[in-house]
Amino acid sequence: MKRYSAMARRADLPLPASGYATNMSNSPATNPFRFHGGRLAAAAVQFADAPAPWVDLSTGISPWAYPLPELAPDIWSRLPEPELIADLELAAAKAFGVSNPAEIIAVPGSDMAIRMLGSLFADQRGAMLTPIYSGHKAAWPEVEEISIEEAADKELVILANPNNPDGRIVAPEKLRALHGQVIVDEAFADTAPSASILPERGNAIVLRSFGKFYGLAGIRLGFVIANIAIVEKLRRMLGDWPISGVAATVGLAAYADRDWQDQQRQRLQTAAARLDNLLKDSNLHIVGGTSLFRLVSHHKAQKLFHILGQAGLLVRPFYGDEEQLRFGLPASEEEWQRLENALKIWRDKQ
Repeated sequence: MKRYSAMARRADLPLPASGYATNMSNSPATNPFRFHGGRLAAAAVQFADAPAPWVDLSTGISPWAYPLPELAPDIWSRLPEPELIADLELAAAKAFGVSNPAEIIAVPGSDMAIRMLGSLFADQRGAMLTPIYSGHKAAWPEVEEISIEEAADKELVILANPNNPDGRIVAPEKLRALHGQVIVDEAFADTAPSASILPERGNAIVLRSFGKFYGLAGIRLGFVIANIAIVEKLRRMLGDWPISGVAATVGLAAYADRDWQDQQRQRLQTAAARLDNLLKDSNLHIVGGTSLFRLVSHHKAQKLFHILGQAGLLVRPFYGDEEQLRFGLPASEEEWQRLENALKIWRDKQ
């Protein structure tokens, strides 16, 4: 099981006032669970009597990680060589089908890239396909929310494809037909390569994430694929050592390992189908998702969140929609059984 130490129970963590209705407030300022996943520290305090260890199903990160390659003994004491980072970018370019490695840059996580692009394009009037990952809204707080049908005449269009949290996919040809600048967050595209706008991206800026599909989010690694002028601006902003030597070494091995990638896709698809059956048996409406997560809807979603929390299971509620929860994949039979038991309690209370 995914573990979280007792340090999470610190009393100084910012928490909402007592009372279940307040704890499930829609405000991200008073409810840390609604802004993004992975808030195990807050969960351990709010559900202080929950059994340990916690099972974190809130993030959409693969529970199965790429096996770490052998690391050079001095990797912790030396700054990464530029040649190592260049080799990583070349390997990622080949994996994504990008013919010119000068159009790709490694970044310390795609979330960082989102914030940087928000700064670079701050003077353009943006339009965003929603719902979407919360980091985009933080980077473009004044953006117009639109559907894909409204995107044709927009100066700047931002979207995630496949989308988080509902798994929506916009056909790549539709994106290529847009006239304005397009920023496509493909954080979950490794689970569905046919959804990617790469390699024929035109003028689009594409974000790719390493940590989700490869189950190594703590490495903090992502990529931006864009025209060379934009890549060079990002290089100047990031400096000489944008990522660690560990991230570069692990990424270099993972992107070359096609057999593992194929096995991972199959494993995720099998687990997602199992999760579908469990959620449907619990009378939860599956709105959508990718093979890394499922988004469900139920008019008593807040009650379900609470029941799961009492069982030491963290799922993801959402700002602005009281009826939706996102479920990631359990990592082991023990975690599956724990989820099944909690959902049985939920069903029995209906």
